[in-house]
Amino acid sequence: MSLPHTLILHGLGGSGPEHWQNWLAGELAHHGGSVDLPEFSSPDAPRLSSWLDELRSHLAAMPPPGSGERVVVAHSLAVLLWLHHAAGSFDESLRVDRVLLVAPPAPDFDGEPLISEFLHPVLDPTVVRRAAVSTRLVVGAGDDYCTVTQAKELAEALRVDLDVIVDGGHLNVAAGYGSWSAVLKWVRSGRVPLTPR
Repeated sequence: MSLPHTLILHGLGGSGPEHWQNWLAGELAHHGGSVDLPEFSSPDAPRLSSWLDELRSHLAAMPPPGSGERVVVAHSLAVLLWLHHAAGSFDESLRVDRVLLVAPPAPDFDGEPLISEFLHPVLDPTVVRRAAVSTRLVVGAGDDYCTVTQAKELAEALRVDLDVIVDGGHLNVAAGYGSWSAVLKWVRSGRVPLTPR
């Protein structure tokens, strides 16, 4: 089975060399997969308009629809970025097959001024389905940026499936997520639910 083309999107500050996103990119490349792990401009001081433009340019650079499965994996702030993208003007050529939204800040999170432009995305299941055939949300219990209750509300608003990782926190290096076999299995085969590392 051929691997999908995978676009991996980092959050505030980038993902860093020990983060599971870099591990995932390496594993997919090692197995012959086509991977794009861009660094957005000013990762420590993000601007929504710039990141949206950059996201769409990377989506446009994916192999064309029909040439293989196209998958997006977004962590943290990139989840809100994806929701803003989905609610924007529709371009069929940018639609992907599967999206995994990992550990987003709550859409109304007010504890980090640097992400204020990204808050309050449109939570519309119609535009989420327009942007991708299938979307899944995974969060960690104990995440300072989004409670499990908030995550359930988000999943319900978007009408997407939700996996909750016990003691997962923000599903980042600090929470012990330098490697994460379950996310690799999801990219390769769509295996669900997502489970701890």
